Amino acid sequence: MREITYAEAIREAMSEEMRRDENVFLMGEDVGLYGGAFGVTVGMFEEFGEERVRDTPISEAVIAGAAAGAAVTGMRPVAEIMFMDFTTIAMDSLVNQAAKMRYMFGGKAKVPMVLRCPAGSGTGAAAQHSQSLEAWFCHVPGLKVVAPSTPADAKGLLKSAIRDDNPVIFVEQKLLYRKKGIVPEEEFIIPLGKADIKRKGTDVTIITYGRMAESVLSAAADMEQEGISIEVIDPRTLVPLDRETIIESVIKTGRAVVVHEAVKTGGYGGEIVSAISESEAFDYLDAPVLRIAGKDVPIPYNPELEKAAVPSVAEIKEAVRKVMNR
Repeated sequence: MREITYAEAIREAMSEEMRRDENVFLMGEDVGLYGGAFGVTVGMFEEFGEERVRDTPISEAVIAGAAAGAAVTGMRPVAEIMFMDFTTIAMDSLVNQAAKMRYMFGGKAKVPMVLRCPAGSGTGAAAQHSQSLEAWFCHVPGLKVVAPSTPADAKGLLKSAIRDDNPVIFVEQKLLYRKKGIVPEEEFIIPLGKADIKRKGTDVTIITYGRMAESVLSAAADMEQEGISIEVIDPRTLVPLDRETIIESVIKTGRAVVVHEAVKTGGYGGEIVSAISESEAFDYLDAPVLRIAGKDVPIPYNPELEKAAVPSVAEIKEAVRKVMNR
């Protein structure tokens, strides 16, 4: 099977959906002739033209508001926010309008829009361009939140998100754009709300998503040399969350660690820990569930400090040793 990058997988998903459905269109800052700030939409303007690949003003409030308006009137917009940090400017349209309209109209209104959000650190973009804000959106009823970690997941989940009749926040960790992976050439869809077991194991369950999945898998390979078998669960979709897969794994292993890049305080990891603690898995735990997350600081510009602000493979391995020794 062929290998393509995460960015290519996202472009392929959007292009296929635009060919399939004339109501799907792309909008955002510099997504047209320029091909997007990270090159994700290169070539789409040439294929679909300016009516369906629309460059917008530098106003995230306009992008989110126009996408919500277009969605509720029958279109299926895919809107790109250049950096997830800038969703702060778009929150009214997302939280008070897009997330609530279907509910408030008793299901008679639909809001089939996707907001693509390049997120996270690792590119030297400093504090205002490096945040992971997925937990904000998970807190809002009516929004679905997706955070794929591989090219195949990115393509399959984005196609599902575009076809969904609810607003979807689609989180794309920027360091993943150039990562390659096997992606089927034939049509395939990954349903929202279904976790993936990235690695089977028997001793510890690690739940992670996005960029951190790569670090966790690396740590799991290292720990195998120490005789510790780690099962890696990637929820892929944070809302709705596949609690069943997580709980079944924790019941099997008796130990759990949650890893994410976003800051620890108020991070989505707390929700996963609660899902475990409030379920039958609690009675099977042989150690407290640990969270390994970003430091509670703005992301530094200095590359060494930036690296230190997010979980490392060494920190993940240390957490595993800790739960094993309880």
